[in-house]
Amino acid sequence: MKQEPFNFKNYIRHRFFPHMWCPGCGHGIVLGSLLRAVHELSLSKNEIVVTSGIGCSSRISGYVDFHSLHTIHGRALTFATGVKLSKPGIKAIVPMGDGDALAIGGNHFIHAARRNIDITAIVMNNRIYGMTGGQFSPLSGCGKKATTAPYETIDRNFDVVELAKSAGATFVARSTVYHADECKNILKKAISHNGFSAVEILTQCPTYYGRKNKEGDAVKMMESYKTNTARIGSKKLAKNPDLIQRGIFVENTHMPEYCRAYDRIIQAAMKGRV
Repeated sequence: MKQEPFNFKNYIRHRFFPHMWCPGCGHGIVLGSLLRAVHELSLSKNEIVVTSGIGCSSRISGYVDFHSLHTIHGRALTFATGVKLSKPGIKAIVPMGDGDALAIGGNHFIHAARRNIDITAIVMNNRIYGMTGGQFSPLSGCGKKATTAPYETIDRNFDVVELAKSAGATFVARSTVYHADECKNILKKAISHNGFSAVEILTQCPTYYGRKNKEGDAVKMMESYKTNTARIGSKKLAKNPDLIQRGIFVENTHMPEYCRAYDRIIQAAMKGRV
């Protein structure tokens, strides 16, 4: 059966538009890639629960016409874990920003990865806290400027990919909003993966990060994703190993998924074999 053409209006809550993101923000591109991924997977809206915390990125849960939870700062993965354990058959998707994922939410991130619970965690990395006024984040890196670092930052940044790998995530990938089609394809694989998926997407914040660090407007920042990144295994990366790598770093299908393992414990307990 031929699939209907993609129409974003079928997947959004019209009453919440126009959106609140700043002109030039990359989060809308992430939303577009996510909706296209859901469409191409032919998922029913009733099969999906989108859970988010607080921040610019977290507005996605209110914009999508799926089951959704707009929860408290840093705890999106804990709410999603509860949803997933109560309804293991649903697709749990958690869009997060720098803080939600790796500052106040960092402990939840590593333990969700360690458990290998079937959740797709989308880390939208714009290297700044945009909604609360442009404070530096765990992903800003050294030598950057922010409202809380008027001279420069001295905190080293996390490498999201390496952190997710070390914590035990069984699907780990990175892309950028410049590579929107690549984002869509990676998200399709992440959502389909039976285990914890961490997808980092580099996305620009021209309002705070770009302006404070003199990186130009949204177009220039997006162009930097083209020039400063390369696909894993590409000739471009071989010539310049210092480029940021894009692609799928981990795709492990052999580790047990947490909900299924937990269900086996419940079944054993019911049979008196504990």
